[in-house]
Amino acid sequence: MQRTNPQDLLAARETQLQGLLVRGLAGDAQAYREFLAALALHVRGFLKRRLQQRPAEVEDLLQEVLLAVHNARHTYQPQQPLTAWVQAIARYKLADYLRRYAHHDALHDLLDDDSDLFAASDEAPAQASRDLGKLLGQLPERQRLPIVHVKLEGLSVEETARITGLSSSAVKVGIHRGLKALARLIRGSEDDENR
Repeated sequence: MQRTNPQDLLAARETQLQGLLVRGLAGDAQAYREFLAALALHVRGFLKRRLQQRPAEVEDLLQEVLLAVHNARHTYQPQQPLTAWVQAIARYKLADYLRRYAHHDALHDLLDDDSDLFAASDEAPAQASRDLGKLLGQLPERQRLPIVHVKLEGLSVEETARITGLSSSAVKVGIHRGLKALARLIRGSEDDENR
């Protein structure tokens, strides 16, 4: 039996995810959902390796990275390596997160780890089936709409307030509470699995 070269596996993952993203950008919603679900597995593994001392923070940061990838999807150029593009976004979000929570001492070590984003995946079956759209669908409209408009579509708080009829402060509160609710939903399903 011939052993598969790890570099070949990385290249295959890169090609598969890049194909899903390109099809998604061309309007294939199913391919885009598959891209986000598959990407979540890799990003979760990437973050778990860097946040070993803070595992409870992984899911919150994962959602931030996925939202950032979604918001920046129009900047992806198919001729550029997907790994480098996603890794730049993930590292930026990780740095921002660590700065925000004053983990300055760990920042340098975590960001200097150059291991490949697609080198390993965290492929728990229940986690693989998670879909951002399904999770957002579980939120009340006052939380879901501000997240969709501001975080996913890139609209301003003021534009979202006009569209939804909410005040600007209600939009901000909706985003804050909605992101916390998403994290609770994810953690809740993981707790159910561990029982």
